[in-house]
Amino acid sequence: MPKRASRQAAAVRGSRTGRPIMALLDLLGRRWTLRILWELREGRRLTSRELRAACDEASPTVLQARLSELREAGFLDLAVEGGYSLTPLGQELCATFLPLHRFAEKWRKAKDD
Repeated sequence: MPKRASRQAAAVRGSRTGRPIMALLDLLGRRWTLRILWELREGRRLTSRELRAACDEASPTVLQARLSELREAGFLDLAVEGGYSLTPLGQELCATFLPLHRFAEKWRKAKDD
């Protein structure tokens, strides 16, 4: 009998296998998801209005959907006094982006030369 997918993996749209990596990549590949995480990466707490401005005026409906998905996945918290911030799990995820960020900067410079 095959193992059942975890709730977090199974809850992600597009992940029929329930494999955690596929569920995570599906979530991160949605419009504005990475930008939201990136804007919060340095311990900032931003309101949905501030995040919308940071995300080039993303649709409020789409932005709220992404915020809800990221909260459900355990990457964001919503403070009682308002504003979203990364959970420890969200901070760990953002730390994994830093090597990619450094590579992207190096790539951009190489392209410009």
